[in-house]
Amino acid sequence: MRIAVAGATGNIGRQTAAFLERDGHEVVRISRALGVDLTTGAGLAEALTGVDAVVDVTNAGATDRDESVRYFGTTTGNLLAAEERAGVRHHVLLSIVGIHGVEGNAHYDGKREQERLVSAGPVPWTIVPATQFHDFAEMVASWTEKDGVATIAPLLVRPVAPSDVAEVLAELAVGDPKGRYVDVAGPDTQDLVDMARRTHQARGREVRLVPTWDGVFGVAMAGSVLLPGADARIAPTTFEEWLAERR
Repeated sequence: MRIAVAGATGNIGRQTAAFLERDGHEVVRISRALGVDLTTGAGLAEALTGVDAVVDVTNAGATDRDESVRYFGTTTGNLLAAEERAGVRHHVLLSIVGIHGVEGNAHYDGKREQERLVSAGPVPWTIVPATQFHDFAEMVASWTEKDGVATIAPLLVRPVAPSDVAEVLAELAVGDPKGRYVDVAGPDTQDLVDMARRTHQARGREVRLVPTWDGVFGVAMAGSVLLPGADARIAPTTFEEWLAERR
């Protein structure tokens, strides 16, 4: 099959493309760095010529709700319209577990708009909600770290390896559209503060972590909000295995 990966230069996009090529498929890499701009649609028609399926793993760093919704709405709308014109038969979207239970998070607002457009769109689809990646805690701590101190919310998460998610996306892309897929999650529930502490230790860094709900992630995300459903697909790689590779 000829499969396009939107967001192909990012970590999850690179791995998804690699798994597809490993399995003998032709991959078209879509990203602004490669000359295809989803915000304007430039280069999309050429990129999607002869494409059977599209895997969308694009992301955005917007912290403003309106900006996030506008970005995901524009890029997803452009991508779906170009897919319809090109006769693409399957759109696979990577999303996030728990976003429909949280209000006030700009990124989640944008992802909900993305899901809405895909599920109401003209191209048969599969939406794959995944939990946070193993490096999520370290990334969150880096947002506020200053002089060796960082604030971080004590979220409960069930982190998953990007490589495991990429393999699921590659598997689903070559099959029939499934609508909303089951949650994809890692094997164990973890506390975000402890994850950040252990990641810093594995990297030989000393960072004092201050747990707080007064930040990007508020109390609306406490408890089981970000945990997968009971029917989740459990990926094999543990947080401990991921940490061992960082040492």
